[in-house]
Amino acid sequence: MKIDLDLHPLDNKLENKNWPILIAGPCSAESEEQVMATAKELATIGKVSSFRAGIWKPRTRPGAFEGVGKIGLPWLQQVKKETGMSLSTEVASVEHVEACLKHDIDVLWIGARSTVNPFVVQAIADAVKGTDITILIKNPVNPDLPLWVGAFERFNKAGITKLGAIHRGFSPFKKTVFRNSPEWSIALELKRLCPNLPIICDPSHITGKRDLISFMSQKALDLDMDGLMIETHINPDKAWSDSEQQVTPRHLNDIILNLILRQPTLSDENLQTQLDKFRAEIDQLDEDIVQKLSARMEVARKIGLYKKNNHIKIFQKSRWENVLEGRVALGKAMGLSEDFMRTYLMQIHQESIKNQTEIMSEQKFDD
Repeated sequence: MKIDLDLHPLDNKLENKNWPILIAGPCSAESEEQVMATAKELATIGKVSSFRAGIWKPRTRPGAFEGVGKIGLPWLQQVKKETGMSLSTEVASVEHVEACLKHDIDVLWIGARSTVNPFVVQAIADAVKGTDITILIKNPVNPDLPLWVGAFERFNKAGITKLGAIHRGFSPFKKTVFRNSPEWSIALELKRLCPNLPIICDPSHITGKRDLISFMSQKALDLDMDGLMIETHINPDKAWSDSEQQVTPRHLNDIILNLILRQPTLSDENLQTQLDKFRAEIDQLDEDIVQKLSARMEVARKIGLYKKNNHIKIFQKSRWENVLEGRVALGKAMGLSEDFMRTYLMQIHQESIKNQTEIMSEQKFDD
Protein backbone atom coordinates (compact mmCIF):
# COMPACT_ATOMS: atom_id res chain seq x y z
CA MET A 1 0.00 0.00 0.00
CA LYS A 2 1.28 3.46 -0.95
CA ILE A 3 0.41 6.73 0.81
CA ASP A 4 -1.05 9.20 -1.69
CA LEU A 5 0.74 12.49 -1.01
CA ASP A 6 0.57 15.42 -3.42
CA LEU A 7 4.24 16.40 -3.62
CA HIS A 8 6.20 18.93 -5.64
CA PRO A 9 10.02 19.21 -5.76
CA LEU A 10 11.61 20.93 -2.79
CA ASP A 11 12.98 24.46 -2.93
CA ASN A 12 15.37 24.76 -5.88
CA LYS A 13 18.19 25.71 -3.53
CA LEU A 14 17.81 22.36 -1.77
CA GLU A 15 17.69 20.23 -4.88
CA ASN A 16 21.04 19.46 -6.50
CA LYS A 17 21.19 16.85 -9.25
CA ASN A 18 24.93 16.35 -8.78
CA TRP A 19 24.99 16.07 -5.00
CA PRO A 20 22.67 14.97 -2.16
CA ILE A 21 20.79 17.62 -0.19
CA LEU A 22 23.13 19.02 2.46
CA ILE A 23 21.82 21.16 5.32
CA ALA A 24 24.49 22.41 7.72
CA GLY A 25 24.95 24.94 10.48
CA PRO A 26 25.07 25.21 14.26
CA CYS A 27 22.72 23.43 16.62
CA SER A 28 21.89 26.85 18.07
CA ALA A 29 22.32 30.42 16.90
CA GLU A 30 24.31 31.91 19.79
CA SER A 31 25.47 35.28 18.51
CA GLU A 32 25.59 37.19 15.25
CA GLU A 33 29.37 36.69 15.10
CA GLN A 34 29.11 32.91 15.62
CA VAL A 35 26.37 32.56 13.00
CA MET A 36 28.15 34.65 10.36
CA ALA A 37 31.56 33.07 10.91
CA THR A 38 30.11 29.56 10.55
CA ALA A 39 28.02 30.50 7.52
CA LYS A 40 30.88 32.15 5.64
CA GLU A 41 33.09 29.08 6.02
CA LEU A 42 30.25 26.78 4.98
CA ALA A 43 29.65 28.90 1.89
CA THR A 44 33.20 28.25 0.71
CA ILE A 45 32.51 24.49 0.62
CA GLY A 46 30.10 25.03 -2.24
CA LYS A 47 27.85 22.02 -1.56
CA VAL A 48 25.72 23.24 1.35
CA SER A 49 22.09 23.44 0.20
CA SER A 50 20.77 25.35 3.19
CA PHE A 51 22.11 26.98 6.34
CA ARG A 52 20.47 25.71 9.52
CA ALA A 53 20.47 27.20 13.00
CA GLY A 54 18.22 26.62 15.98
CA ILE A 55 16.47 29.82 17.08
CA TRP A 56 14.21 28.11 19.61
CA LYS A 57 15.58 24.97 21.29
CA PRO A 58 13.29 22.47 23.06
CA ARG A 59 15.25 21.12 26.03
CA THR A 60 14.53 18.20 28.31
CA ARG A 61 14.85 20.18 31.54
CA PRO A 62 14.33 23.86 32.37
CA GLY A 63 17.39 26.00 32.91
CA ALA A 64 19.27 24.79 29.84
CA PHE A 65 19.89 27.16 26.93
CA GLU A 66 16.61 27.30 24.99
CA GLY A 67 17.73 29.50 22.11
CA VAL A 68 18.10 33.21 21.61
CA GLY A 69 14.59 33.55 20.19
CA LYS A 70 13.42 36.07 17.59
CA ILE A 71 16.50 38.28 17.93
CA GLY A 72 18.43 35.59 16.01
CA LEU A 73 16.24 35.74 12.89
CA PRO A 74 17.85 38.92 11.50
CA TRP A 75 21.22 37.17 11.84
CA LEU A 76 19.92 34.44 9.51
CA GLN A 77 18.65 37.06 7.08
CA GLN A 78 22.15 38.48 6.96
CA VAL A 79 23.51 35.00 6.16
CA LYS A 80 21.24 34.80 3.12
CA LYS A 81 22.20 38.32 2.05
CA GLU A 82 25.95 37.69 2.25
CA THR A 83 26.22 34.03 1.17
CA GLY A 84 23.12 33.34 -0.92
CA MET A 85 22.37 30.17 1.07
CA SER A 86 18.76 29.40 1.88
CA LEU A 87 17.74 29.31 5.55
CA SER A 88 16.35 26.50 7.73
CA THR A 89 15.18 26.46 11.33
CA GLU A 90 12.92 24.51 13.69
CA VAL A 91 9.46 25.72 14.67
CA ALA A 92 7.22 24.40 17.43
CA SER A 93 4.37 26.91 17.59
CA VAL A 94 2.26 29.25 15.51
CA GLU A 95 4.23 32.20 16.92
CA HIS A 96 7.48 30.64 15.67
CA VAL A 97 5.99 30.19 12.20
CA GLU A 98 4.74 33.77 12.00
CA ALA A 99 8.13 35.15 13.02
CA CYS A 100 9.95 32.98 10.45
CA LEU A 101 7.64 33.97 7.63
CA LYS A 102 8.25 37.65 8.44
CA HIS A 103 12.02 37.07 8.27
CA ASP A 104 12.06 35.19 4.94
CA ILE A 105 13.09 31.76 6.31
CA ASP A 106 12.96 29.27 3.43
CA VAL A 107 12.67 25.91 5.19
CA LEU A 108 10.91 25.08 8.45
CA TRP A 109 11.36 21.77 10.18
CA ILE A 110 9.20 20.10 12.80
CA GLY A 111 11.25 18.60 15.62
CA ALA A 112 10.88 15.08 16.99
CA ARG A 113 9.20 16.31 20.17
CA SER A 114 6.61 18.23 18.13
CA THR A 115 5.91 15.41 15.65
CA VAL A 116 4.55 13.26 18.48
CA ASN A 117 1.76 15.78 19.13
CA PRO A 118 -0.91 15.92 16.40
CA PHE A 119 -2.36 19.11 17.93
CA VAL A 120 0.98 20.91 17.52
CA VAL A 121 1.45 19.56 14.00
CA GLN A 122 -2.05 20.62 12.97
CA ALA A 123 -1.61 24.11 14.43
CA ILE A 124 1.62 24.62 12.47
CA ALA A 125 0.05 23.18 9.31
CA ASP A 126 -2.80 25.67 9.62
CA ALA A 127 -0.30 28.49 10.19
CA VAL A 128 1.56 27.82 6.90
CA LYS A 129 -1.58 27.21 4.86
CA GLY A 130 -1.52 29.31 1.70
CA THR A 131 2.27 29.62 1.61
CA ASP A 132 4.79 27.96 -0.70
CA ILE A 133 7.26 27.16 2.07
CA THR A 134 9.21 23.91 2.36
CA ILE A 135 8.41 21.79 5.44
CA LEU A 136 10.69 19.03 6.74
CA ILE A 137 9.38 16.71 9.45
CA LYS A 138 11.64 14.82 11.84
CA ASN A 139 10.59 11.36 12.94
CA PRO A 140 8.78 11.19 16.28
CA VAL A 141 10.89 10.40 19.34
CA ASN A 142 9.57 6.83 19.46
CA PRO A 143 9.38 4.47 16.46
CA ASP A 144 5.81 5.21 15.37
CA LEU A 145 5.61 5.20 11.56
CA PRO A 146 1.84 5.95 11.32
CA LEU A 147 2.34 9.02 13.53
CA TRP A 148 5.16 10.21 11.24
CA VAL A 149 3.09 9.63 8.10
CA GLY A 150 0.14 11.39 9.73
CA ALA A 151 2.20 14.55 10.10
CA PHE A 152 2.89 14.65 6.35
CA GLU A 153 -0.78 14.09 5.63
CA ARG A 154 -1.78 17.02 7.87
CA PHE A 155 0.52 19.40 5.99
CA ASN A 156 -0.57 18.00 2.64
CA LYS A 157 -4.23 18.59 3.53
CA ALA A 158 -3.25 22.18 4.35
CA GLY A 159 -1.98 22.57 0.77
CA ILE A 160 1.74 22.18 1.49
CA THR A 161 3.35 20.16 -1.31
CA LYS A 162 7.05 20.82 -0.68
CA LEU A 163 7.57 18.19 2.00
CA GLY A 164 10.56 16.17 3.17
CA ALA A 165 11.41 13.85 6.05
CA ILE A 166 14.33 14.02 8.45
CA HIS A 167 15.44 10.71 9.91
CA ARG A 168 17.14 11.57 13.22
CA GLY A 169 16.79 8.20 14.97
CA PHE A 170 14.62 7.09 17.88
CA SER A 171 15.05 7.16 21.64
CA PRO A 172 16.71 3.84 22.53
CA PHE A 173 15.16 1.41 24.98
CA LYS A 174 18.59 0.85 26.47
CA LYS A 175 21.91 2.69 26.28
CA THR A 176 23.84 2.11 23.03
CA VAL A 177 26.89 3.56 21.32
CA PHE A 178 24.53 5.96 19.50
CA ARG A 179 22.55 8.81 21.01
CA ASN A 180 19.47 7.65 19.10
CA SER A 181 18.79 4.27 17.53
CA PRO A 182 18.77 4.48 13.69
CA GLU A 183 16.01 1.89 13.19
CA TRP A 184 16.70 2.02 9.46
CA SER A 185 13.77 -0.29 8.71
CA ILE A 186 11.34 2.49 9.62
CA ALA A 187 13.00 5.05 7.35
CA LEU A 188 13.10 2.53 4.52
CA GLU A 189 9.44 1.63 5.03
CA LEU A 190 8.59 5.34 4.83
CA LYS A 191 10.49 5.47 1.53
CA ARG A 192 8.47 2.50 0.28
CA LEU A 193 5.14 3.98 1.38
CA CYS A 194 5.95 7.47 0.06
CA PRO A 195 8.39 6.89 -2.84
CA ASN A 196 8.42 10.57 -3.90
CA LEU A 197 9.09 11.92 -0.41
CA PRO A 198 12.74 13.03 0.05
CA ILE A 199 14.31 11.63 3.23
CA ILE A 200 17.23 13.46 4.79
CA CYS A 201 19.33 11.75 7.44
CA ASP A 202 20.52 13.63 10.54
CA PRO A 203 23.69 11.73 11.56
CA SER A 204 24.46 14.33 14.23
CA HIS A 205 21.44 13.36 16.32
CA ILE A 206 21.66 9.66 15.54
CA THR A 207 25.28 9.32 16.66
CA GLY A 208 25.63 12.08 19.23
CA LYS A 209 29.39 11.94 18.56
CA ARG A 210 31.26 13.88 15.89
CA ASP A 211 33.70 11.00 15.27
CA LEU A 212 30.83 8.77 14.08
CA ILE A 213 29.17 11.26 11.74
CA SER A 214 31.25 10.30 8.69
CA PHE A 215 30.41 6.61 9.14
CA MET A 216 26.70 7.28 9.61
CA SER A 217 26.58 9.70 6.67
CA GLN A 218 28.01 7.08 4.33
CA LYS A 219 25.58 4.46 5.58
CA ALA A 220 22.65 6.83 5.06
CA LEU A 221 23.62 7.48 1.44
CA ASP A 222 24.23 3.76 0.85
CA LEU A 223 20.65 3.17 2.03
CA ASP A 224 19.35 5.65 -0.56
CA MET A 225 18.67 8.58 1.75
CA ASP A 226 18.33 11.79 -0.26
CA GLY A 227 20.56 14.02 1.83
CA LEU A 228 22.16 14.90 5.14
CA MET A 229 21.62 17.42 7.92
CA ILE A 230 24.89 17.88 9.83
CA GLU A 231 25.34 20.22 12.77
CA THR A 232 28.34 22.47 12.09
CA HIS A 233 29.79 25.08 14.44
CA ILE A 234 32.79 27.42 14.11
CA ASN A 235 34.00 26.22 17.54
CA PRO A 236 32.09 23.05 18.55
CA ASP A 237 33.80 22.58 21.90
CA LYS A 238 32.46 25.97 23.01
CA ALA A 239 28.92 25.38 21.69
CA TRP A 240 26.06 26.21 24.04
CA SER A 241 24.17 23.05 23.10
CA ASP A 242 25.05 19.57 21.78
CA SER A 243 28.77 20.34 21.58
CA GLU A 244 29.83 16.69 21.22
CA GLN A 245 27.90 16.11 18.00
CA GLN A 246 28.91 19.23 16.07
CA VAL A 247 31.78 19.47 13.61
CA THR A 248 33.76 22.41 12.28
CA PRO A 249 33.19 23.55 8.67
CA ARG A 250 36.63 22.14 7.82
CA HIS A 251 35.69 18.77 9.33
CA LEU A 252 32.42 18.83 7.38
CA ASN A 253 34.37 19.42 4.17
CA ASP A 254 36.54 16.38 4.95
CA ILE A 255 33.42 14.28 5.50
CA ILE A 256 31.99 15.42 2.16
CA LEU A 257 35.21 14.73 0.27
CA ASN A 258 35.34 11.17 1.62
CA LEU A 259 31.73 10.25 0.88
CA ILE A 260 31.21 7.70 -1.89
CA LEU A 261 28.10 8.36 -4.00
CA ARG A 262 26.99 4.95 -5.22
CA GLN A 263 24.78 4.43 -8.25
CA PRO A 264 21.23 3.06 -7.85
CA THR A 265 21.76 0.62 -10.74
CA LEU A 266 24.61 -0.88 -12.72
CA SER A 267 25.38 0.35 -16.21
CA ASP A 268 27.53 -2.70 -17.02
CA GLU A 269 25.19 -5.41 -18.38
CA ASN A 270 27.40 -8.31 -17.23
CA LEU A 271 27.58 -6.97 -13.69
CA GLN A 272 23.81 -6.43 -13.67
CA THR A 273 23.25 -10.02 -14.85
CA GLN A 274 25.31 -11.37 -11.93
CA LEU A 275 23.45 -9.13 -9.49
CA ASP A 276 20.14 -10.42 -10.85
CA LYS A 277 21.33 -13.99 -10.22
CA PHE A 278 22.12 -13.19 -6.60
CA ARG A 279 18.72 -11.55 -6.20
CA ALA A 280 17.03 -14.63 -7.68
CA GLU A 281 18.77 -16.73 -5.02
CA ILE A 282 17.50 -14.35 -2.34
CA ASP A 283 13.96 -14.55 -3.74
CA GLN A 284 14.01 -18.35 -3.64
CA LEU A 285 15.41 -18.42 -0.10
CA ASP A 286 12.75 -15.93 1.04
CA GLU A 287 10.06 -18.15 -0.45
CA ASP A 288 11.50 -21.16 1.37
CA ILE A 289 11.60 -19.23 4.66
CA VAL A 290 7.96 -18.13 4.30
CA GLN A 291 6.89 -21.71 3.63
CA LYS A 292 8.79 -22.93 6.68
CA LEU A 293 7.29 -20.19 8.85
CA SER A 294 3.81 -21.12 7.67
CA ALA A 295 4.47 -24.77 8.56
CA ARG A 296 5.82 -23.72 11.97
CA MET A 297 2.71 -21.67 12.73
CA GLU A 298 0.52 -24.62 11.77
CA VAL A 299 2.32 -26.75 14.37
CA ALA A 300 1.92 -23.91 16.90
CA ARG A 301 -1.84 -23.94 16.26
CA LYS A 302 -1.91 -27.70 16.88
CA ILE A 303 -0.09 -27.11 20.16
CA GLY A 304 -2.64 -24.42 21.05
CA LEU A 305 -5.52 -26.82 20.44
CA TYR A 306 -3.81 -29.52 22.51
CA LYS A 307 -3.29 -27.07 25.39
CA LYS A 308 -6.93 -25.98 25.19
CA ASN A 309 -8.25 -29.53 25.30
CA ASN A 310 -6.01 -30.39 28.24
CA HIS A 311 -6.41 -27.11 30.17
CA ILE A 312 -2.74 -26.17 29.88
CA LYS A 313 -1.55 -22.56 30.11
CA ILE A 314 -0.42 -20.97 26.85
CA PHE A 315 2.85 -19.44 28.05
CA GLN A 316 5.46 -21.91 29.25
CA LYS A 317 8.30 -19.82 30.68
CA SER A 318 10.97 -22.53 31.01
CA ARG A 319 10.26 -23.88 27.52
CA TRP A 320 10.52 -20.39 26.00
CA GLU A 321 13.79 -19.65 27.80
CA ASN A 322 15.28 -22.93 26.54
CA VAL A 323 14.16 -22.22 22.98
CA LEU A 324 15.50 -18.68 23.07
CA GLU A 325 18.87 -19.69 24.51
CA GLY A 326 19.30 -22.64 22.17
CA ARG A 327 18.25 -20.86 18.96
CA VAL A 328 20.36 -17.78 19.73
CA ALA A 329 23.40 -20.00 20.29
CA LEU A 330 22.68 -21.85 17.04
CA GLY A 331 22.32 -18.60 15.13
CA LYS A 332 25.58 -17.20 16.51
CA ALA A 333 27.37 -20.41 15.55
CA MET A 334 26.08 -19.92 12.00
CA GLY A 335 27.25 -16.31 11.76
CA LEU A 336 24.06 -14.49 12.76
CA SER A 337 24.15 -11.72 15.36
CA GLU A 338 22.59 -12.21 18.77
CA ASP A 339 20.45 -9.06 18.40
CA PHE A 340 19.04 -10.27 15.11
CA MET A 341 18.27 -13.75 16.46
CA ARG A 342 16.53 -12.39 19.55
CA THR A 343 14.42 -9.98 17.50
CA TYR A 344 13.55 -12.71 14.99
CA LEU A 345 12.62 -15.24 17.66
CA MET A 346 10.58 -12.71 19.65
CA GLN A 347 8.50 -11.93 16.56
CA ILE A 348 7.88 -15.62 15.87
CA HIS A 349 7.03 -16.29 19.53
CA GLN A 350 4.57 -13.39 19.65
CA GLU A 351 2.81 -14.65 16.52
CA SER A 352 2.64 -18.17 18.00
CA ILE A 353 1.18 -16.83 21.26
CA LYS A 354 -1.35 -14.80 19.27
CA ASN A 355 -2.46 -17.87 17.30
CA GLN A 356 -2.76 -20.00 20.43
CA THR A 357 -4.71 -17.26 22.23
CA GLU A 358 -7.20 -17.11 19.38
CA ILE A 359 -7.66 -20.89 19.57
CA MET A 360 -8.20 -20.69 23.35
CA SER A 361 -10.91 -18.04 22.89
CA GLU A 362 -12.82 -19.95 20.23
CA GLN A 363 -16.27 -21.07 21.41
CA LYS A 364 -17.86 -24.33 20.29
CA PHE A 365 -21.64 -24.29 20.01
CA ASP A 366 -23.83 -27.37 19.47
CA ASP A 367 -26.96 -27.18 17.32
